[in-house]
Amino acid sequence: MLLLQKPEWLNRWIRKKKPDELSESIRRDRYLLLEEIHKAHMEWTTAQHRFDYAVEKEQIDYAVYALEAAEKRFEMLLKQAKEMNVTARDICFGQA
Repeated sequence: MLLLQKPEWLNRWIRKKKPDELSESIRRDRYLLLEEIHKAHMEWTTAQHRFDYAVEKEQIDYAVYALEAAEKRFEMLLKQAKEMNVTARDICFGQA
């Protein structure tokens, strides 16, 4: 059986590129996560205002449902950020 080997220059090029591609992918994921956290916080704030101004029973029920869903989503994203070592500074200044 004949095995073909990659040329050495190709192996060096692959080794060089992988960490950069990985770090770029990680930076992109962190940036997208920061955007989602910001969006989830705005949705949570909107849900709080909706709850504050709800009058009828159906409005209150919907406001409670929306508020709980928004809180859960925000908490989930913050947990994900913690696992990715994204700090509050990154979140506040939009750095990833």
